[in-house]
Amino acid sequence: MKVTLLTHTPEPEKTVVLAAKLCYSPCSVEELEDKVEGISYEKFLGKILDMGHLSVLEHANFTFGVDGISRSASHQLVRHRIASYSQQSQRYVTFDQNNEYVTPPSIAERPDISKRFEEAVADIYAIYGELLDAGLPPEDARFILPNAACTKIIITMNARTLLHFFSLRGCERAQWEIREMAIDMAKLAKEAAPIIFKDAGPACVTGKCSEGSMTCGKPLEIREKFKNL
Repeated sequence: MKVTLLTHTPEPEKTVVLAAKLCYSPCSVEELEDKVEGISYEKFLGKILDMGHLSVLEHANFTFGVDGISRSASHQLVRHRIASYSQQSQRYVTFDQNNEYVTPPSIAERPDISKRFEEAVADIYAIYGELLDAGLPPEDARFILPNAACTKIIITMNARTLLHFFSLRGCERAQWEIREMAIDMAKLAKEAAPIIFKDAGPACVTGKCSEGSMTCGKPLEIREKFKNL
């Protein structure tokens, strides 16, 4: 899997500061630049986030490219509604039997099962190729492709949605593949907007675990991991 931050709102934290300042100031839009000149973004944004005034975060957008995740993971991803997605089509892109696929670690670490898994996937792609050779359209031949099949997707989320996404998918209880993707995205987001994403991650990063009796029981370890992204 490869995760890339393709683009984001220029000066995302300044954009959020401008939006927040407008809400609490009698100044005109034209005067906003002067109003935020020299103020501490860290202090101002920290106060806004502590107040729970998260709507201003929606003015900062981040676009990621993800290559090499499974269709299984992408199906989980698109359940996050407030986002935009562009995914590689299995209708218009054809694949060969050497195409990449994702093998879960629980299978990879078992040589006997791993071999059977690899053989089954190879058989599936071979049959897929036969369907194409027989003249079936790719949109019908694709019905046999496995959830393990790799895909590529471009994702755009605003900062508020990203924080929510990281809180759910960065959790140890999340499925391993989408969790790895979320952590890679969080690292890139922190580099672009370190104040906004300072406490990005599952609930236990800043407070109590939200999973109740289903907790992983490793809050200190998780906090350290996200602190060091």
